[in-house]
Amino acid sequence: MTARRADAAPVCIDTRGLKCPWPVLRAARAMREAHALMLLADDPVALTDVPALAQARGWSSRTEKLKDHFAFHLTDDQPNEMERPR
Repeated sequence: MTARRADAAPVCIDTRGLKCPWPVLRAARAMREAHALMLLADDPVALTDVPALAQARGWSSRTEKLKDHFAFHLTDDQPNEMERPR
């Protein structure tokens, strides 16, 4: 397993054109390795599902309405197993 770096640039995942649950599944998979993620989605259901995923996983989230889609900014502020002090 690779340690996630808190200072790494956010990963950007473009799920425009995909219907839920695909944006949520892609976000969950990307956050296994990333500390921060920007998810682009145009499915209105994502407005409910992506923040719910973030809340369930303990991630911070911010939603931004753009011209024809949404940008979800997800951050995992909790240290992973490799970063936790012993």
